[in-house]
Amino acid sequence: MSNMLKNIPSVSEVLESPPLKSLVNRVSGNVIVTRVRRFLDDMRTQVQSAAANVHVPAASELAQRIADWIAAEQSPAIVPVINATGIIVNDELGGVPLADEAIQAIAATARGYASMKIDLATGESCHTTRQVEQLLMELTGAEAATVVSSCPAAIMMAIASLVAGREVIVSRGELTESDDGFRLHDSILAGGAVLREVGTVNTTRIADYAAAVTPCSAAILRAGTSNSAAMDGQEVTPLSELISLGRKNNLPVIDWLETASLIDLAPYGILRTPAPQDSIQAGTDLVVIGGDKMLGGPACGIILGKRALIDRIANHPLMNAFCADKLNLAALAATLRLYQALELAERSIPLLSLVSTPLENLRQRAERLAPQVAATGVAMVEIRAGQTFLTAADVPHQALPTVSLMLTPSTRSAEQLAAALRMGSPAVVGRLEEGKLRLDLRSIQPRDDLSLVAAIESQRVVASCDAPQPAVS
Repeated sequence: MSNMLKNIPSVSEVLESPPLKSLVNRVSGNVIVTRVRRFLDDMRTQVQSAAANVHVPAASELAQRIADWIAAEQSPAIVPVINATGIIVNDELGGVPLADEAIQAIAATARGYASMKIDLATGESCHTTRQVEQLLMELTGAEAATVVSSCPAAIMMAIASLVAGREVIVSRGELTESDDGFRLHDSILAGGAVLREVGTVNTTRIADYAAAVTPCSAAILRAGTSNSAAMDGQEVTPLSELISLGRKNNLPVIDWLETASLIDLAPYGILRTPAPQDSIQAGTDLVVIGGDKMLGGPACGIILGKRALIDRIANHPLMNAFCADKLNLAALAATLRLYQALELAERSIPLLSLVSTPLENLRQRAERLAPQVAATGVAMVEIRAGQTFLTAADVPHQALPTVSLMLTPSTRSAEQLAAALRMGSPAVVGRLEEGKLRLDLRSIQPRDDLSLVAAIESQRVVASCDAPQPAVS
């Protein structure tokens, strides 16, 4: 036993081995030393507890094992992914990609200081969101605007500022859960309000709201969600009637538009997408939207509405906890500037570019890519037209026509190929269907086409000389 323990190299001996020396410029020296000591301690424990002789590798072999272990631990948890699922607003894959202009704004702001709370023209302090407020006012017609860290935070801030311990009236049918797991109910309670549910799951009329108004009422909230199939056939109260009731009882109306867009998406086949500017024009006191999803910007919460109410929110003590950081504000401002010209927005904002791509363009890309994928020998390829959805919810009014590459692996199962591509570089995430791997071009940016082929190429296995060649159908 003592001889085997003597065979275990020292910490310094292992550290001097080339595999660990090569990590010095990439990993903290303290991390390397700690991992080496832990590894050697574990080995001594194994040797002492073993009933028989244990083989102790040489210092160089141990160093390689430790280097592999450290490298695996140091791998980034979040890596770029080619989204071949067909779902453009994909919360599992980070939402939506940002425009190049937004990415450049983030990089420029991140590498140094930024004019967060200072007016450079006067040298005086100003609100953090002043730089994007004018853009939001211009695009939506709102009197004022502010930005917070997330959409749930925006609702919570609106409730905390306007309700604070009193009741907020909400239709029972609108207390749904979003695709990303957000529940309106939770944000209302977190904002310190008492939730007053009215109506039923499928029917809520203005009389239900009116009957719920009491001296304890502080606001009316409408959740303009469109992700639920239950919306079809559901009777909801028109916004105009809620605004009239609110004015009659001196109650502010808050309109949460989960899937709001600054432009009309109907020409692309996306229906029932609310526009915040329409809600503002109708007279809503506060409108809450997200900066990502249908806007195609960074994940943040945007609150639009009356100047007096926005000021109350901006000056609320909780604002310090939920204010947006400089990177999100820079990205949001860059994205909003693109909306000042529709053609520029369609071309530059990935969300709009992917949604507006003609079906024929997708077909042409598929015809170019299919032979390249087949030539790798990894799979047989079939081009198939079909339908996908904007989000993970299969909502008919958010359906889009699409073209996909259907891969039938040559030497393994579709599940194995899908797993290998997910773990590749770049990672590729598709969908399993009918024993095949579907790579949907609707959600793949054209600039990723070459990377997609390269990712599949990296999965190639050497086939026997008489193996049949993959076909393109």
